[in-house]
Amino acid sequence: MKPIRYTKAMTDEFLKDGYWTQETFYDFWEKNAKEIPNQEALVDSKYRLTWKQAVELADAMAISFVEMGIEKHSRVIIQSPNSVYGFLARIACERAGLISLTVYPYLRKKELTYMVDRTKASAVIILHTYNKFNYLEMYEDLQKDFPHLKNIFLFDDLVPQGAPAGTFSLTALVEKRVQLPIDKSILVKRRLDAVENIAILTTTSGTTGIPKLVEWPAAPRICTSKGRVDIWSLTKNDITMAIAPHAGGAAGTLTYFAAPIAGAKTVMLEEFSPEAALALIEKEKATAIGVVPTHLIRMLEADVSKYDLSSLRFIRSAGGYLPPQVAEEAEAAFGASITSDLGTQDMGSVSGCRVEDSKDLRRRTVGRMLPGNKVRLANQENRELNVPDGEPGILYFRGPHAPAGYYRDEELTSTVFDKNGWTTTEDIVKFDQGCLWILGRAKDMVIRGGQNIYPAEVEGLMNDHPAVGSVAIVGYPDKEMGERCAAYVIPKAGMTFTFKDMVAHLKSKEIAMFKLPEHLEIVTEFPTVGDSGKINKETLKKDIRQRLGL
Repeated sequence: MKPIRYTKAMTDEFLKDGYWTQETFYDFWEKNAKEIPNQEALVDSKYRLTWKQAVELADAMAISFVEMGIEKHSRVIIQSPNSVYGFLARIACERAGLISLTVYPYLRKKELTYMVDRTKASAVIILHTYNKFNYLEMYEDLQKDFPHLKNIFLFDDLVPQGAPAGTFSLTALVEKRVQLPIDKSILVKRRLDAVENIAILTTTSGTTGIPKLVEWPAAPRICTSKGRVDIWSLTKNDITMAIAPHAGGAAGTLTYFAAPIAGAKTVMLEEFSPEAALALIEKEKATAIGVVPTHLIRMLEADVSKYDLSSLRFIRSAGGYLPPQVAEEAEAAFGASITSDLGTQDMGSVSGCRVEDSKDLRRRTVGRMLPGNKVRLANQENRELNVPDGEPGILYFRGPHAPAGYYRDEELTSTVFDKNGWTTTEDIVKFDQGCLWILGRAKDMVIRGGQNIYPAEVEGLMNDHPAVGSVAIVGYPDKEMGERCAAYVIPKAGMTFTFKDMVAHLKSKEIAMFKLPEHLEIVTEFPTVGDSGKINKETLKKDIRQRLGL
């Protein structure tokens, strides 16, 4: 399946300049299996695998997919908590020439209906149940509407009675198949072209909250991963740890994408608690961890002094705003540098700080542009500004770290990238000391504990309630989560609407729990912007901070 956005001129440019290669991620796993076969690669509470063992299992999984008749370029959804087999499933899909979409465990039917339909996924890989939620039941329900979803692979060792036809234990399949010879020439023929074929899909929420799917060949992701390996000084002696879900960028960029390129080991924390995270850092002597700010805040609330964290070298915090005072406290408590960077799933990676950069630069900037990225600053009319360092402008950039666009949607892609590949995060920035400084955010998004919440989605669902006349969702600052959501509601005449009503209504819509507002204000009118009639959310944001004493 060919990427939709790249022109031949672009691919030739990035290949000629050496930013893109024909390497796939599996190549690095195979390289490590040959050069450091007995060094540990993957660890969770159940498995400890060397690089040699990991590759043998990945090959067995890949050939199983092929032998079951899953065609090349088929889409496979992987919904897994942090686990060794979750990692293996991702790399095995690439090895088998399949396109993987790895999603968070907390997504539910509303979000997944769109993904299954949009991708025409032929298989999913899941746990039967996790955190008291029945995933098998949810996907069995989805199969009724989407007959192309033929196979359900479970990370469980046994398939429960009554499971739909086409349900298999992935672990049982692999453990059986790894004992038999594998004709690797079959897998070689299934190899995805690193430039010309889509290998990975990632998700990013739209302004309505419906997930958008971003398509990636291997080449740009490997290009970015090599850049991260460099700025983090990752080596085969590092031990990385996924504290945040490996499905997202906060931990996934460090562990799934960067660690294998350096030959570094990855340890998986399956279920977060501050004590469990700290104990695992100590036990495994982790040198680098991937977190969202909420994880750091909660870990700091524990008695950090009880744990030996001397192995820790740096912390990759992403997926939300990390207050400087929290970063300061975390660096002192953990004895490790906190890095910062800039990038989005929609547009790719932009910049990053080096681990050894000064505290001031790591706190206040998002580092230097990644190799190959070109940048210009513009005003609102997108006219390039020739401004000296320190003067602000809207960031536009172009380079080899960008995705191919939105999955099979050239029209939507053209709203983000122009024909020459330029795009913008809409951030107002300045350059100073060679680094990129973010001055303001142009978007209305709320980031709660590293997860994006788009008010329009929640507002739309709340407007369906018979008692709601009008609603506005705004964010307010919170030390633990970074931000939380508040709902302002004007009830319909003669009707009442309570916090309990709001929660029950939104739960009935089967959306992810983190999207539910955590505060409700009942009002009789909304402030507006001039005479436009549009709700003035800036006024509401000030109001909620005053009401909550923030």
